[in-house]
Amino acid sequence: MVFYMSQQIIYRILDANLDRAREAIRTIEEWCRFGLEDVNLCDRCKQMRQELAQWHKEEFRRARNTPDDPATELSHANEVIRSDIQSVLRANMGRLQEALRVLEEYGKVTEPKLGEAMKQMRYQVYTLESQLLAHEVTSIGEIRRKKLQAANLYLVTMPVDNIFTVVESALQGGVQIVQYRQKDGEDGTRYEIAQQLCEICHKYDALFLVNDRVDIAIAVGADGIHVGQTDLPVSAVRQILSANGGDASQYIIGQSTTNPQELEIALNNQVDYVGVGPVHATPTKPNKAASGYEYVNYAAQNINIPWFAIGGLDEHNLEEAIGAGAKRVAVVRALMKAAKPDLVAKQMRSLLLGN
Repeated sequence: MVFYMSQQIIYRILDANLDRAREAIRTIEEWCRFGLEDVNLCDRCKQMRQELAQWHKEEFRRARNTPDDPATELSHANEVIRSDIQSVLRANMGRLQEALRVLEEYGKVTEPKLGEAMKQMRYQVYTLESQLLAHEVTSIGEIRRKKLQAANLYLVTMPVDNIFTVVESALQGGVQIVQYRQKDGEDGTRYEIAQQLCEICHKYDALFLVNDRVDIAIAVGADGIHVGQTDLPVSAVRQILSANGGDASQYIIGQSTTNPQELEIALNNQVDYVGVGPVHATPTKPNKAASGYEYVNYAAQNINIPWFAIGGLDEHNLEEAIGAGAKRVAVVRALMKAAKPDLVAKQMRSLLLGN
């Protein structure tokens, strides 16, 4: 009877720590996948998680007794709030290493092969920790800017009845950035639309920006703000983003430009990207004369940060814009009014990639 009770206790320990280790490594794996977009690190995490699952025997699960566990309600103040991504990774690395050590020691009693396997995995985790925490991407701002740098097709919305369907279709076709632009309407409605669009964009790992409305952008968890030359000054945008303990550097800020003089203003504002246009006359900017391909060519020779040609561009005239020097474009009607936004987006991405 004593042996049976001791064995059941060990099984409970093994069960609890296999669960703990798998939860910790899944947390780390998600960052490798969505944050760092590192296939190798992600694959290594997945392999370790699957190995742990193979060791999770049914007799361990049957020994589980969560209702009588006195430690389920215990927590530490540092577990309630994490200051940044690094603290999340460090906490879960520590949790994983501790769980593996427990599995190694108690595995020696009833499952010697388990003990040896956990010892080897613990050494692997030490190496993984060094590589992970030394990774060059350390903040959400850097991750967002990395995505911005890689993007070449940007959708600016316009009010349409089926906005969510259109945007999701465009994302399925390869759009990498979506800006929610709606100048009129009730704030409550705009907030609800922005919130849902943000969720859709993040589902496809795309950036979501809000035009002009910093308050809505913050409220819905957007990746950044876009402002025009006559909108809120960039300095004021940063001040609002930094209020109440915020960090403006975590957000992408873009600004529209229609000529070299406005471009100089935007660059002095140290924005993350600029819009260049309107290349063609467009009802989206009824009071702006077309800047033409001359300004696109000027931008190609004078801008070092990401820039997007915009204004009346579609799948039919895109090659002309590319010929003038555009490598990234932003579109409105070409996708928002398309019968099949996904197909148009795919065609435009193909042209931009030179395929």
